[in-house]
Amino acid sequence: MFKKLLKMHKKWLIVLSLLVGVFLSVSTVKTMAYLDSPGFCQNCHTMQSVYTSFMDSTHAELQCNDCHLPHKNEIGKLFFKGRAGMTHIYYNTLGTEKIPDVIHATERTKGIMNDNCISCHKSTLSNVSHDAKDSCISCHKTVPHGKSFKDDHFNKPPKSGELLKNKGGF
Repeated sequence: MFKKLLKMHKKWLIVLSLLVGVFLSVSTVKTMAYLDSPGFCQNCHTMQSVYTSFMDSTHAELQCNDCHLPHKNEIGKLFFKGRAGMTHIYYNTLGTEKIPDVIHATERTKGIMNDNCISCHKSTLSNVSHDAKDSCISCHKTVPHGKSFKDDHFNKPPKSGELLKNKGGF
């Protein structure tokens, strides 16, 4: 097959290569956009009430990863996203004994969220004194998810394979 490709007229080979490149680029961009979306993130059992409260907030036009992923460079963002994604896949498919009942942000994640808050709200920080606490979420922890997003379902332990049952949102 490779020999047949090399025997093709170079114009057709270039056109074919460009079409394949465009297809791969578009499909990758669309996939990454879907994986950033609140609709995808809400598929985990603990995220359903988080999603509902988020969609009722003033931040509803944002993607989950606008707040929850680092944005200093694309490589760091993709690495963090991949590591988090693999962790979520592991917890949702390989047994219940290690799955946390409630998801809490790690210190690293809290730092990333704080950096993203500051990045979006620079003008507010220059107009209002914000020196009372260590981080934005110290005072604003209910933004954008509200006070009551942890419903009865949130604190119940998940079942092994729950993400697969929901087909990961696909």
